[in-house]
Amino acid sequence: MTDWAWAEEIAFPALLRAARRAYSTAIRAALADAECADLPRNGPYVVGAIARTGAPLHAIIEELGVSKQAASQLVDTLVERGYLDRSTDPDDRRRVVVSLTERGQAAAEATRAAIERVDAALIDVVGAASVAEGRRVLAALINLNSRRATDDRM
Repeated sequence: MTDWAWAEEIAFPALLRAARRAYSTAIRAALADAECADLPRNGPYVVGAIARTGAPLHAIIEELGVSKQAASQLVDTLVERGYLDRSTDPDDRRRVVVSLTERGQAAAEATRAAIERVDAALIDVVGAASVAEGRRVLAALINLNSRRATDDRM
């Protein structure tokens, strides 16, 4: 049995930041293996979200919480490096549509596989019930933030 007592002395935000590194390290290694090591920071999130949900780019970028300028630069970089195609919406010429290229799809698949490997390793260590409970805790934290944002707008 692993001793988790050390974690009780560390602030939750610090634990979240350190825990995220397990995913980041695995994702970066998988992207390098897929010859996608040049995917910029936040690129895996954008490419993965487009592949997974097909959500409009503006919604994905909004979730990132970056400025419009940073978002524009990120999209430009993803297009320049061959991860996204950008075109004009045939129904509304004022709108831009982005889609994954073959390289973007490969990056999304590599990212998804890396996440699944980390998830499986975590389940091996703490069990599926603990991982499910961890997801519920994180969802509650996200909901707290969403409620605060809604309250601040009222």
